[in-house]
Amino acid sequence: MTNNLDGALSFPVSVGRLPQKGLNIKIEANARELEALRDFHELLDVKFFKADLQIVPWKKDGVRVRGEVHAEIVQSCIVTLEPIDAKVDAEIDTIFVPENSRLARLPLDENGELIISAEGPDIPETFSGDTLDAGAIAEEFFELAIDPYPRKEGVESVPPVVVQYGDDAVEEPANPFVALKDWKQKP
Repeated sequence: MTNNLDGALSFPVSVGRLPQKGLNIKIEANARELEALRDFHELLDVKFFKADLQIVPWKKDGVRVRGEVHAEIVQSCIVTLEPIDAKVDAEIDTIFVPENSRLARLPLDENGELIISAEGPDIPETFSGDTLDAGAIAEEFFELAIDPYPRKEGVESVPPVVVQYGDDAVEEPANPFVALKDWKQKP
């Protein structure tokens, strides 16, 4: 995540010698970056993208990134394919440690089994070198906050198909394979 080779935003920050108070980073995407965000995340439009981050030292050699990402986007309704305006608001609070840090190791119990708790803290992510990509971090939280199934207000899911047998009407879910039932492959 620290090197954004595949993303739209990149804002490298040297974290080798962070001041005790940390650094405040403000990222506001320009027209080219908004277009790249739109294309990379397969959106109809990204009208606005802003991230306010604070990067502070954590323990001996780790880094904590806190902040917020705000954006205005346009997505396609999954039912009607009409454009939908949406807001993205994401909170960021994550920790990074150097890849050789003992804090990056997965916690094991006395039997050597992995300990995972859904309510527990996340395991710190790792980075190499002395640089974090604040743009990539902000973009990752932006992506996680996008509604994967946007629906236009008032639109329900696809209505069920009503099949009538005799005098009784029965609701059956739409079957996408009905068109293929008589299809046969020729040798």
